[in-house]
Amino acid sequence: MPYTPIVGTLGYILSPDRRRTLLVHRSFREDDDQLGKYNGVGGKMRPDEDVATCMSREILEETGLVVKQMRLRGTINWTGFGPKGEDWLGFIFLIEEYEGTPFEKNEEGPLLWHPIDRLHELPMWEGDRYFLPLVFDEDPRAFHGYMPYDGERPLSWNHVRI
Repeated sequence: MPYTPIVGTLGYILSPDRRRTLLVHRSFREDDDQLGKYNGVGGKMRPDEDVATCMSREILEETGLVVKQMRLRGTINWTGFGPKGEDWLGFIFLIEEYEGTPFEKNEEGPLLWHPIDRLHELPMWEGDRYFLPLVFDEDPRAFHGYMPYDGERPLSWNHVRI
């Protein structure tokens, strides 16, 4: 059977002092599979986009910010993810320079700045705790990971850096 994942982007926007990141608290829609969780911003890639265009579009739509500089930090193959057991191939970006002032909220919830060194205290997908340190560390190499899920729980986490 061919592997046909949903392709998406996930971005973490750095504050000017590089100590905080802008997250959405998914709290507005009762039917949201991510209800109550904090997450970066992003979404599904369209057929006429490359991943960088998708990430820039999603950042603009969800935060009102215009991306000026971003860096691909890694990719993750999530299989069996979430309540619907979907397969996702995610491209994870660090947005280091942008223009504008972020929205206070979007259709999914409020947008708030959070200290990077305290992200582990927030309710989020359990698997995010494995890869988030790689997004914000000083290693210039991208990571490429595989994280199979069983619904809401990761079964394992493997990654390489190149």
